[in-house]
Amino acid sequence: MSHATPPGWYPDTGAPGLERWWDGTAWTAHTRRPGAAQAAPEQPPAPAAFGPRSLPHQRGPGGGSGGGNRTRILAFTLSGVLVVGAAVAGAVLLGRDEGGTPAAPATATSSPAPVTAPTATASSSAGPGPDEDSTVLVDQLNGVTLPVPQGWEKPESTSDDAATIRTEQSYDCPSAAAFCYHGTVTTRTARGGESDVRTLAEADIATAADKAYEEDGLGRRTHGGITSHRVLKAQELTVAGRTGYLVRWKVTTGKGPGGYVQSLVFPSSVGAGTPVIVRFAFDAGAPGLPLSLMDTITRGIRPLGDSATSGGVGASIGP
Repeated sequence: MSHATPPGWYPDTGAPGLERWWDGTAWTAHTRRPGAAQAAPEQPPAPAAFGPRSLPHQRGPGGGSGGGNRTRILAFTLSGVLVVGAAVAGAVLLGRDEGGTPAAPATATSSPAPVTAPTATASSSAGPGPDEDSTVLVDQLNGVTLPVPQGWEKPESTSDDAATIRTEQSYDCPSAAAFCYHGTVTTRTARGGESDVRTLAEADIATAADKAYEEDGLGRRTHGGITSHRVLKAQELTVAGRTGYLVRWKVTTGKGPGGYVQSLVFPSSVGAGTPVIVRFAFDAGAPGLPLSLMDTITRGIRPLGDSATSGGVGASIGP
């Protein structure tokens, strides 16, 4: 039985000395040096049964708690290598396809001896885990944390799989049979290779507005569509210690009060510094949702592992 290779950092054979992020489906623009893994909090290793058996040279963090455990792991790994033979050796050499793109990590179709699965040290965290601070949204892939205001939540899943916070209470959308939320903030990785934060913010704001007030993921015009917009703010600013740029619009919709959208772009503090896009969408006139909260959340964005915040950057933020 085959298993999809889970998201994680894997060696980039096209750039010796670097690792590239595999999102479970395709390679991303994120690269880093192997030592950068220490900057992100460690995650427990994935069960061996679901690990990418084609990568036996990868090891979990720490290599075990004692010499005996390391010996047993090495013995199991060696026996697995002997069983799969040339198939494993071929998978270790992660080549590139004809277009120059790193080849996807191969998956095994048999059941060789257990091997240690690589630990995914950078992933977007949505729903809180047992020990996770509910006042902070952790986006490990992009290397940032966002404060979660009082009365907001971190949904376990979203339609576009972006790291998300939103107001807890939903309501019936003004012009479609669907649920809407008064406030939503998402983080995502910039695509396309563009690195200029101003260019990215000015290009992304229209997409942010369309996603929030034009059509949803199912093509429903939940607010009757956007009839007009007005630019409220376009400026450079410092976010998580990096120079970024934001654009904010006020949009008028066919039904309902309309709202405010903002695209904030800044370089990531991890890997190759690929830009991070943070999208905001606030309904106009919503109780307990002042426009100033956009600025409060923006000021509360921190690099991952920032000791100054102690992981509690969102604890004092009100609605």
